[in-house]
Amino acid sequence: MVELKENEVDWFRPNGGLIVGVESSCDESALSLFDPSVGLIGEWISSQIDLHRTYGGVVPDLASREHLQNFGPLLEEMDRVRKERPVAGIAVTQGPGLAGCLAMGISVAKSLALKWEVPLVGINHLRAHAFSPFIEMHEENFASFDEVFHQMLPHLGLLVSGGNTILFEIDQSVSIRILGSTRDDAAGEALDKGGKLMGIPYPGGPLIEKEALAGDCRAFEFPRALLKDTPFDFSFSGLKTSLRYRLDKMEAEEIVAERANLCASYQEAVFDVLMKKTRGALQQREYRSMGLSGGVSNNQRLRNAFTSLAEKGNVSAHFARMKHTGDNAGMIAFAAWVERERLLSDDSYALEICPSMTLQS
Repeated sequence: MVELKENEVDWFRPNGGLIVGVESSCDESALSLFDPSVGLIGEWISSQIDLHRTYGGVVPDLASREHLQNFGPLLEEMDRVRKERPVAGIAVTQGPGLAGCLAMGISVAKSLALKWEVPLVGINHLRAHAFSPFIEMHEENFASFDEVFHQMLPHLGLLVSGGNTILFEIDQSVSIRILGSTRDDAAGEALDKGGKLMGIPYPGGPLIEKEALAGDCRAFEFPRALLKDTPFDFSFSGLKTSLRYRLDKMEAEEIVAERANLCASYQEAVFDVLMKKTRGALQQREYRSMGLSGGVSNNQRLRNAFTSLAEKGNVSAHFARMKHTGDNAGMIAFAAWVERERLLSDDSYALEICPSMTLQS
């Protein structure tokens, strides 16, 4: 147990109560109820994706405004499931994310904590992603989860989303260490931007995957930035530039005719780099498990490649459930439980946003 500082308390006070998760880092408003003795018993989310698709990406001011409208109905739905069950604490995304959006979620969380007179704690959104592949394991082994979880350590994780691409490890003390991260565009961002170049609407990643199913991933050559000086870092900006140059040399009709091949080849270039970096890390240390999380991890081709890599390395592979790959409150509440011994609550509820929080924060 961590040593408490003045005015700080051990945030989780086991009383048979629930952990309420609150998430609002970007354009999803989300709530969850987590019962440590069972698992997630309720999750609610309101997505703004259709609203922002018109603009080709998330508009921060618009996103924060929508949170104001969305949390009310979500809270009503949550209360119908919670009924009179006691709440032990509130866990809310503190960062990283869009400042205005984070502020909305923290305001909701503070109000709930004051209403129920329970501790409030801020959660690192990226760390929640890192632990999300173990949510299902908790549900299957809730009585002995801590023991089973520690048997999976050290763990090699790959977080791949629209805003982050991070290769990391979780050691036996449940400390997280970054092995490599992106220098520029994240993998999901590269896919979305590539899709936009090819005339595919936002978000481009899922639509590129769909188009790629009918394409040949060897039809076009795209660069793979391997960065020998920092072998586990990523860079995808050059790939996007290469696609733009390729498209500039093609007629509009040709782009349409070759779109499936372009998507397959472009997507393969992204995934090839992800797997080569992960394979390199796997060869440098003996890991007991591997995990894939983040929005891009929904891609079935990436999941298959990750599974194959784990099998060859004789390591167990774990995946975040598809509903927990994007921004969601389920992983926020779960992360609060996993890290309950290192998290502290300030009795003043003076929790502040941290938009630039890193995985190791």
